[in-house]
Amino acid sequence: MREIAFIKQNREKWLEFELAIFGKAKKNPDELANLYIQMMNDLSYAQTYYPKSKTVVYLNHLASQIYQKIYKTKRTDQNRVVDFFKIEVPLLVYEYRRYLVYAFALFFVTVGIGALSARYDRDFVRLILGDDYVNMTLENIKKGNPMAVYGSGSNWGSFIGITVNNLFVGAKCYFYGIFAGIGTFNVFLQNCIMLGSFQYFFYEQGVFWKSVRGIWIHGSMEIFAIVIETTAGFILGASILFPKTFSRLNSFKIGFKNSFKIFLSTFPFTISAGFLEGFITRYSIDMPNWLSSFIILITLAIISFYYLIYPFIVHKKITSKSINL
Repeated sequence: MREIAFIKQNREKWLEFELAIFGKAKKNPDELANLYIQMMNDLSYAQTYYPKSKTVVYLNHLASQIYQKIYKTKRTDQNRVVDFFKIEVPLLVYEYRRYLVYAFALFFVTVGIGALSARYDRDFVRLILGDDYVNMTLENIKKGNPMAVYGSGSNWGSFIGITVNNLFVGAKCYFYGIFAGIGTFNVFLQNCIMLGSFQYFFYEQGVFWKSVRGIWIHGSMEIFAIVIETTAGFILGASILFPKTFSRLNSFKIGFKNSFKIFLSTFPFTISAGFLEGFITRYSIDMPNWLSSFIILITLAIISFYYLIYPFIVHKKITSKSINL
């Protein structure tokens, strides 16, 4: 069957799906499950015969939205918060996984730009970090503790101040996405270039490993969370720029709802990073190498698993269930 004929044949049914998604047509859980099965069949057919078509993108989006609606209407005594992190967010991350790829690609490129700029322009680090910070860090390096800045202030004071600041940076990365994604790009660019130049500065001073042991104890979760928040910002921007078959307003509503959930999911990781920076990082200089390395690897493994691996596990599990219905 030609694609145009396939679309004409199923157009009315798909419009019914859209009405169900937006709540304009009342459906009970069993009817929604029926629609979901039909949608999965149509999606499977489209993936087989029109793999590079926009129809596949459209149907995949509708299928994920219908599943979420089914899950919400069938939920009874399960914990809402557990449900949010266990099912909703992973499915959304899977659905928007290409934006995660874009965010990571941009991260590595811009961090590299920051490092190269610091290498070839001796004044670049001072321009980005400021003379006071650079001079203070140079003094700390001379004293044998390049991470001494993390030991200033009380544990609780540092934890609260750092966490609030990181949440604010993450919020900017996300909410600035409303400016067609350009605001998100700009905030993320600044932070990544700063990170690249900051890290190269320590390399140039011959204390790279000491800086890694300190910075990345909390940085694994903190920086990864910013990448996820940037992903959410790009999703928000794309919902305005590329409405697909939806009206621009409906596309924005869907994009905001889904991206905001992804953004909220970073809070536990950002708060955990603030705790580590306030209570643990300050002691990195006195830690044995194996302990600091273990903390870095375990925190990176936890957040990487949740956003890079677990979404595929959940999607596969849900798809298997739908096929067996």
